[in-house]
This record gives sequence, C-alpha cells and structure tokens, in this order.
Amino acid sequence: MRNADLRDEQIWLVVGSLMILATIALAAALIYTRDVMVPFILAIFVTTTVSPLVDFLVTRWRFPSWIAILTTLLLVLAALALLGVLLILAVQTMVYAAGEYSEQVVVLAERFFAELSAQHIQIDQARISAELESRLPGVITQTAGTATAIITHGFLIVVFVVFLLVGRNPQQHQTGFYAEIESTIRSYITTMTAISAVTALLVGTVLWMLGLRMAWLFGLLVFLLNFIPNIGSIIATLLPIPVAVTQFADNPWMILATVAVPGAIHMTIGNFIVPRLMGRGLELHPVTVLLALAFWGLLWGIVGMVLAVPIVAMLRIVLSQFTTTRWLANLLAGHLPAAEAHNEC
Repeated sequence: MRNADLRDEQIWLVVGSLMILATIALAAALIYTRDVMVPFILAIFVTTTVSPLVDFLVTRWRFPSWIAILTTLLLVLAALALLGVLLILAVQTMVYAAGEYSEQVVVLAERFFAELSAQHIQIDQARISAELESRLPGVITQTAGTATAIITHGFLIVVFVVFLLVGRNPQQHQTGFYAEIESTIRSYITTMTAISAVTALLVGTVLWMLGLRMAWLFGLLVFLLNFIPNIGSIIATLLPIPVAVTQFADNPWMILATVAVPGAIHMTIGNFIVPRLMGRGLELHPVTVLLALAFWGLLWGIVGMVLAVPIVAMLRIVLSQFTTTRWLANLLAGHLPAAEAHNEC
C-alpha cells in the first residue's frame, strides 16, 4: 500500500510540474503574440455579439449573405469609429490638460509644504516639486498612449470580424457547449455594455452638475473601466480626485461630493441592479475573478483585464464538458470537492 501511495504521489507531482511548465510556456506565448491575439479575441467577442443580426437578416428577411454581412460590418465600423473618435478626443484633452494640472498640483504641494514648515517639519521641497513636475505629465501621456494603442488595434479587429462573419453559416444552429459559450458571452457583453452606458451617463451627468472640468471624459472612462469587474468601478470613482482637488482646493465638500456621489451610484448599480440582470451570470467565484484579472492584466495590460472574465468563463464551460477536467471547472465556480461530497451525502 505504501508503494502504491508513493507511486500516486509521484504521478501527481509529475503532472503538477508539467502543468506549471505548460502554464509558463503558454503565458510566454501569449505575451509574445499579444499584438495579434488581443485583436483576434476582441474580434471573436464582437462577432459573437453581432452574429444574431446576420442570422436574422438572412433567415427572416431573406437577405443574401454578403449584404447581411456588409450591413452588420457597417454597424461595427460605425461603433468602432465612434469609440475611436471619443478616445482621440479624450487623448487630446488629457495631453492638453497635463501641463496645466501639473502646475496646479505643484502650487498645492508648495502650499502644503508651507504648512509643514510652519509646524517645523523639514522636507526636501525642491526635490518633491521637481518630481511632481516631471512625472505627472508622463503619467497622463502614458495613459494616452494606452488609448492610442487600443485605437491602432481597430484595423485588425475589423479584418478578423470580416473573416469570422464570412466563415459562419447563418442557416446552421449551434448546439452543445459551443452554443452555451456563445449565449453566455453574448449575454455578458450586451448586459455589461448596457450597464456601463447607464452608469457612465449617470456619473458624467453628476460630475457635470457639480461643475467638474472634463466631466464627459470621466464619464467615458467610467464606461470603459466598468468592463473590469470589481476593480474598474473603484478606479473610475477615484480618477476625478486630482482634478477635483486642483479645481475645488478651497471647498472640501465639493471634493467629497465628486467621490461620494459617483461611488454611491457604482455601489447601487453593482450591488442591486447587476445581480438581477446577470442572474446566474458566468458562474465564477469572486476569487477566480480576481486571479483572472491579475493573470490577464500581467499578460495584456488593461485590455487583458477587460477580457479576463469572459475568457475564464469560456474556459470553465469547456472544462465542464470532460469528466477528467470537470473538477477544475467546479473549482473555478467555487465548488470545492469536499463541499460537493458533503452535499451528495
């Protein structure tokens, strides 16, 4: 018995080591090919979302396939063009405001240094001021560079969408786990898009009514960041703080309002509306979501964090179809083997 147990332990050790090595190799490959893989994955999600329109035009309205695909492609191009224009305007606004707000931050910092000096607290004021002047515009322009990279991926996304739509058969109805993947991803994307749009509209309107500069820009960032579960809403709530501090330096209540009111909107929508609309959702444990955000964020940056949840949801559905990997799918959903055995008893 001891020899058999020892042999099983060795087998599991070898399997575990191979899985770790395979994961490292896969991560390296994904990093190396991200300039192609990111647009391709985005194109798959876009195609999954708009494919029902192609099917409807072909099966119900009897459009030729090429006209249905062309019509759908024009709608995709219009949506991508609108997003691209908004991102370009956002980049221009951020770059234009970088110098102005960095100077205001330095002025506020000097006022803070004066208060510290009055309390006989010695600090290197010149060094800190120089760091603020040099680093703040860099942070803003780096963020602008990320948005520009997303725009440049648009062309590849369109190319992949064209080929994916042409390769589909509108007359063929998918069944099995492939149909479940399509339904899950389509439901997730459409629901999150609607929720993000409503949240962005509410937050942008509130910030505009408070008189905050670039309120529309923060509304756009809310729409984009809301696709990152849990973390995105927190980042979107905190982003207006530097602008609010520089604009409402003499009115702390206004600074508090620019954080508290959007935060209340995010909490209300996230805790009451999203669960009702999502239903069972993607059947992923919160810890799984956080780990997925960390893993794909390290690989592909912000875009990877946006794609993390639907990718892991697809992986869970595929793993659940095979007996040997079903335990891993249950683990992603938060169902521990011990808990399942207890429930069966």
